[in-house]
Amino acid sequence: MDSNANKWIVAITVMLPTLMVIIDTSVVNVSLDHIRGSLSAGIDEATWSITSYLAANAIIIPMTGWLSRFFGRKRYLIFSVVLFTLSSLFCGLAWSIQSLVFFRILQGIAGGSLVPISQTVLLETFPPAQHGMAMALYGIGIMFGPIIGPFLGGWITDNWSWHWIFFVNIPVGIISILMSLLFIHDPPYLKGMKMRIDYWGLIFLSVGIGCLQVMLDKGQREDWFSSDFIVWLCIISVFALVIFVIVELFAKEPIVNLRVLKSLSFSLGNIIIFFVFFNMFGSIILLPIYLQTLMGYTATLSGTILAPGGIASLIVMPVVGRLITWVNSKAIIVCGIIITAWATYLMSMFNRMADFNAILWPRVLLGVGMGLIVIPLTTLTLSHIRKEEMGNATSIFNLVRNIGSSFGVAITSTILTRRAQFHQFRLVEHMTPFDAPYAIGARQTAEALNF
Repeated sequence: MDSNANKWIVAITVMLPTLMVIIDTSVVNVSLDHIRGSLSAGIDEATWSITSYLAANAIIIPMTGWLSRFFGRKRYLIFSVVLFTLSSLFCGLAWSIQSLVFFRILQGIAGGSLVPISQTVLLETFPPAQHGMAMALYGIGIMFGPIIGPFLGGWITDNWSWHWIFFVNIPVGIISILMSLLFIHDPPYLKGMKMRIDYWGLIFLSVGIGCLQVMLDKGQREDWFSSDFIVWLCIISVFALVIFVIVELFAKEPIVNLRVLKSLSFSLGNIIIFFVFFNMFGSIILLPIYLQTLMGYTATLSGTILAPGGIASLIVMPVVGRLITWVNSKAIIVCGIIITAWATYLMSMFNRMADFNAILWPRVLLGVGMGLIVIPLTTLTLSHIRKEEMGNATSIFNLVRNIGSSFGVAITSTILTRRAQFHQFRLVEHMTPFDAPYAIGARQTAEALNF
């Protein structure tokens, strides 16, 4: 087979399960009420079906490089896709909320490794001169998932049932397994590698990242540090992560090699990707709430406004993948950050008088800015990493991206709730017969009712 054609087949092979995993991160959100009603669960019980998946996903991501070396990348990739496909089947067949949460944990464990593995395989399969195109393909996957996930989940739930949001993974998973068996091969440096298990690193990483993810997801609902549950999660997370860092720095075969952070470009790339996805997810989560709660848009109309931003990213990314071979990548990143900042500023000016186009274009600008940032930033951050360290580096990079997204959603949701409470309190304290505008409004209402 032609080597040029072969690398694109490898790319499709690793991106299929990656897209499936990223879609599953958001597809359950819109079906939560249907799941809750079907399984006779409360709101808090039902949200654990999301939290458990995200926590398991976050725990496994930083371990992916080590697990790929320990088991062999091809073997571990196929195992992860098989487990994800089977757990999707059992999620669809879940008979109680407890069983659903358990199978979602298995889904998260299986799916967490697929994104960093796909990124590693793409960077190793494509030559350095084509890393921009490889990362464009990867970027399309990670940007397309959050766009299509809510639409797909809503459409399937409305037209079939919530069970099918899991069942649709099965044919994709089977195709991915067959393609992985045929087209994925371990690189020479992974063959015959013997490793010891870093038990302490494994334990402290699992506890630290797991508690952090649950804290970020549940914090606003539990009123943050007013809750003993959140306080203990925070203490355990900080303690476990500090001990984890100490253990890994002295371990001969660490589960996560933190020494890669000595590279200035890699460290700066991780800092930037944290804040980029913090901003993206922090702003995206507010838009559906604003459109459907304040502006009275339907879910379909709301999606019509949100989708073009994602489409803009999908169009821009392949162009940027080509462009970075001729233009300084840093200049493209700076342009992307400026456009993203401008789009975020425009969205901060939204009010009840905003029309369809006034809301649409800032979202498109945000999509263009993200398309300009993600590809060159990922390429600059990872391209200089040795192949032997690539799995470890992509695991750290994807973990930081996920944590940035989680922090963005948590902090933005908290600000929204606190400011809504503040303004509600200010409105209520003026609702007295002695307040002139309130008295006039009450009199007009009474006259209208009598009429």
